[in-house]
Amino acid sequence: MALIVQKYGGTSVGSVERIQAVAQRVYKTVKAGNSIVVVVSAMGKTTDGLVKLATEISPNPNRREMDMLLSTGEQVTIALLSMALQELGQPAISLTGAQVGIVTEAEHSRARILHIETTRLTRHINEGKVVVVAGFQGTSSAGEMEITTLGRGGSDTSAVAIAAALRANFCEIYTDVPGILTTDPRLVAEAQLMDAITCNEMLELASLGAKVLHPRAVEIARNYGVPLVVRSSWTDDPGTWVISPKPQGRSLINLEIARPVDHVEFDTDQAKVALLRVPDKPGVAARLFGEISRQKIDVDLVIQSIHEGNSNDIAFTVTTPILKRAEAVTAAIAPALRSQSNPKFDEAEVMVEHNIAKVSIAGAGMIGRPGVAAKMFATLAEAGVNIQMISTSEVKVSCVVNAAECDRAVLALCTAFEIQAKSKGELLTPNPCTDAINRVSPANPCTDAINRVSPPNPCTDAINRVSTSIRGVALDLNQARLAIRQLLDRPGMAAKLFGLLAQHNISVDMIIQSQRCRVINGVPRRDIAFTVSQLDGENAREMLTQVAAELGWGEVVLDSAIAKVSIVGAGMVGQPGVAAKMFEALAQQQINIQMIATSEIKISCVVAQEQGVKALQAIHAAFGLAGSEKFVVPA
Repeated sequence: MALIVQKYGGTSVGSVERIQAVAQRVYKTVKAGNSIVVVVSAMGKTTDGLVKLATEISPNPNRREMDMLLSTGEQVTIALLSMALQELGQPAISLTGAQVGIVTEAEHSRARILHIETTRLTRHINEGKVVVVAGFQGTSSAGEMEITTLGRGGSDTSAVAIAAALRANFCEIYTDVPGILTTDPRLVAEAQLMDAITCNEMLELASLGAKVLHPRAVEIARNYGVPLVVRSSWTDDPGTWVISPKPQGRSLINLEIARPVDHVEFDTDQAKVALLRVPDKPGVAARLFGEISRQKIDVDLVIQSIHEGNSNDIAFTVTTPILKRAEAVTAAIAPALRSQSNPKFDEAEVMVEHNIAKVSIAGAGMIGRPGVAAKMFATLAEAGVNIQMISTSEVKVSCVVNAAECDRAVLALCTAFEIQAKSKGELLTPNPCTDAINRVSPANPCTDAINRVSPPNPCTDAINRVSTSIRGVALDLNQARLAIRQLLDRPGMAAKLFGLLAQHNISVDMIIQSQRCRVINGVPRRDIAFTVSQLDGENAREMLTQVAAELGWGEVVLDSAIAKVSIVGAGMVGQPGVAAKMFEALAQQQINIQMIATSEIKISCVVAQEQGVKALQAIHAAFGLAGSEKFVVPA
């Protein structure tokens, strides 16, 4: 007998008929010999309707009262579903988040879960009842017992947290699509269903706007080794497994706010090649990385900074043994990229830097926590380490520094994030999620789950296929870009900048530091650009403009008309042609790349907002991700 947590989204319980269908599915699962906890969202568009009512009363409603209001939506669903189960003869009980014992921070509208008191849940399960829980909500730990909500995707978060607290065999997320697809089927009808995906890949896709799973839910699954499967509530298809690593023995206290960084990594076998003043037009990155790919040169980090005039800078890192080949290829192509309008002043220039190192912090707890990156930059500044390049993802922040400063940087980061350092040159902790892919054994919770779920699922086969190079393409149309001109090029500036943003609770996504350094009045300066949520864009611009003169910064520029298109795949490491193929797909559609940032499993490009959908469709087609079946998302 398995203990299963099932979660049903708003469309899955959007009518009486749908609630009755869910009750039948739950009843069938119980009759197969399983114990069930069901987590549900509000019916259909209920939450949207409640928000509309609130805004009709007040243009800026109080957040506490909004939590009181919005938490009622799920209470309707749990009562109706419990009644439907009881009509089938299945004992059931509905519980709010407070009644379940979901204890959160005292932070209205975006609380994180601290812990879950499972005593009442366990008692009802042992009595043979189906426990129907209101997702999206909890209660603060303060004496007032304030009702709190978890923010967007809160029901996903509730479900996986409950599965972790109960040590459930697995958690099923039921939604309106058949599983996790290679892209949004609303934009590409031929998007292909994946049998399985690693937790790190899913974290990236979820954070890039893939709406099937919220990144906080994936974060909990990864941290606590919860086997997770996404299925359609309309069919009995097996869905997509999200492969979590082996549990690391984390405490269930401070469940969502526990240590955000799991390990520190470093690599001293790195060199940087930068191509300065290339024309700011479509096809430049495609031409450069196409030639790099043909020469079988594997690059690590790739960044393209914001344009200056009609030119741009592109930089990438390679391992030291292949530096000469990379430099030769870049030098050979530079003349062909020279601006035709003003070759004398806009000539592309190759800059090579030896003796650099990449230092990284990694962990699934960094999602939506602006203070983590800021703490890394502040730590390096306090250690007197200057940052030359920055690359960010949902599970990692990497900085390129001088190799001579690597040991000092690593020790400082290990101390700051309470990580035990190991011997010099050693990767401090292997990637537990990647390890899980290769571990098809009784120790793997995903494999264990296969033997307990009915009907059988394809998780075992999927694990063997999950090394496919590109797993998915995602589009984010909800970001804005901020650029700060002439930032002082010295230790501590990134720490001040991102520390200020963290103080205002503004999360940053992509961070690009220009390679071009200008000396003004004897002081070296660089430009820096980063992306934030569009909702935070104007507030961030105003705040940074106010302190610009005090901190010696130049102009702060906001651009909200951008789109970020990304490819994600754990198998892209060691495949130099992946970036080139993405860039070429954009070039063929005459889509100009404004910024580039990469991690080991993701490549992101910023393009004009009106070209975002076109860019996604072109990249999805270029990597052959389309299937033969068209998926229609239920209305």
